[in-house]
Amino acid sequence: MSQKLTPTLWMENIEEAASYYAQVFKSKGGVSARFPDGRPLTAHVEILGTNFMLLGDTRDFKFNESVSFLIDCKDQAEVDYYWNHFVGDGGAESQCGWCKDKFGLSWQVIPQQLQATMSGPDRAGAQRAMEAMLKMKKIIVAELEAAYAGK
Repeated sequence: MSQKLTPTLWMENIEEAASYYAQVFKSKGGVSARFPDGRPLTAHVEILGTNFMLLGDTRDFKFNESVSFLIDCKDQAEVDYYWNHFVGDGGAESQCGWCKDKFGLSWQVIPQQLQATMSGPDRAGAQRAMEAMLKMKKIIVAELEAAYAGK
């Protein structure tokens, strides 16, 4: 592994999770070690260029919003892709671009246009964009840009 720091996610169903994340992120992943009885102990998956280890066989720890991963999306199509995979496959929507996948892991699915509108030179436009974003679950780029423009 050439990566010095590897995020580790302690969760149930690591075999299913590694396969799921590899499919969503169009990468590779799978079980890397098993307990003597054959149950999966660890799995690895690459998510957007970062290798993650999944540590299995626990029901003691659950994910919560104190840990999340932000996906910097280039446009609405990319936002829709991730949002629809996470929420549409057993996850849950939250506010302001946040959602959970079916394993309970929190994701911030954020288009680059959010930063552009909320930190743009027009301060009144930035405020309108912020107010629009606060009403959204999934971030809608066209609505952000319209709010920023005062439309």
